[in-house]
Amino acid sequence: MRVLHVITGLGVGGAEHQLRLLLKRLPHECEVVTLTNPGPVADAIRADGTPVHVLGMRGNRDLSAVPWLARLIRAGRFDLVHTHLYRACVYGRIAARLAGVRGVATEHSLGDGQIEGRPTTRAVRALYLATERLGRTTIAVSNTVAERLRAWGVRRIHVVPNGIDAAELRYDPGIRAATRVRLGIPADAPVVGTVGRLVPSKRVDELIRAMAAVPDATLLVAGDGPERAALEALARKAGGRVVFAGATRYPRGMLCAMDVFAAPSTQETFGMAVLEALAAGLPAVYVTCPPLEELPPDAAPHARRVEPPSLVDGLRDALDRFGGARLPVPPAVDHYDITRLAGVVGQVYDHLESEGP
Repeated sequence: MRVLHVITGLGVGGAEHQLRLLLKRLPHECEVVTLTNPGPVADAIRADGTPVHVLGMRGNRDLSAVPWLARLIRAGRFDLVHTHLYRACVYGRIAARLAGVRGVATEHSLGDGQIEGRPTTRAVRALYLATERLGRTTIAVSNTVAERLRAWGVRRIHVVPNGIDAAELRYDPGIRAATRVRLGIPADAPVVGTVGRLVPSKRVDELIRAMAAVPDATLLVAGDGPERAALEALARKAGGRVVFAGATRYPRGMLCAMDVFAAPSTQETFGMAVLEALAAGLPAVYVTCPPLEELPPDAAPHARRVEPPSLVDGLRDALDRFGGARLPVPPAVDHYDITRLAGVVGQVYDHLESEGP
């Protein structure tokens, strides 16, 4: 089977990295189209051996994307089109229908009242649902996302969680030492860290305020985004030591440099960063993480869920209890193994193929 994956962009991000991990394990012949922003993940996918096409859309209303995609689908003799992220799902589903090819979409980022950071207005929802009906099925990355899709009226849903490659995140003391030297963090400093795009929904501002009440600890913020300047100004005002490391293609070095991972966001459709931290042997303090909330507590004994007002207490407790020690990788990480979950995606493809045109 030949599969064309269509994604909105290939800069640094969770959905983008998830696509790369999936492509490396699917037993199908795959190619990728990015509508915009052929960033570092595009380079990584090409290095893995998968062709990447760049459409170069000029804006959200660049309707030339539809015939361009339809021509590519026909010329490449693709059997299935798999779309990722809102804009790619809208344009990709239409193009797949025009080309007479089955379509499947993965819904990565449907939050409570927002999708990929934009409000789910009546118009956004109507366009999503109109194009959803052109495809065969939607893959939801968690039961939380599936429930929101059903509330919208979407009925053809497969729940296939995001996956994690634990080997890519394994703790290495040499990487820890080198990363701390590069960032100017003393070898013996206790470090609380977070990884993610710097947008309001991630609530890094709350983490900065909380760290002011955690003396002697350094906060390491790995990521970039439109809120960075405001967060840097807040850090200067709030006091305490905060290191902004910028965007990183792979989080391993940053996770190795940390002692406790913090995820203060109240809006998560999955929460991959928490699982990545657990794979690196870190204790984690989080507000929302659907993949852990769907498992029994002993699947991740060193991950503590807190209510937003208790963030400071959670951070203090984790630093006091674990003191920078590396912990065993918990069963939750194996549960979300990317190789197994890529096989489940392959089963969805096979089911669609068996249904016929």
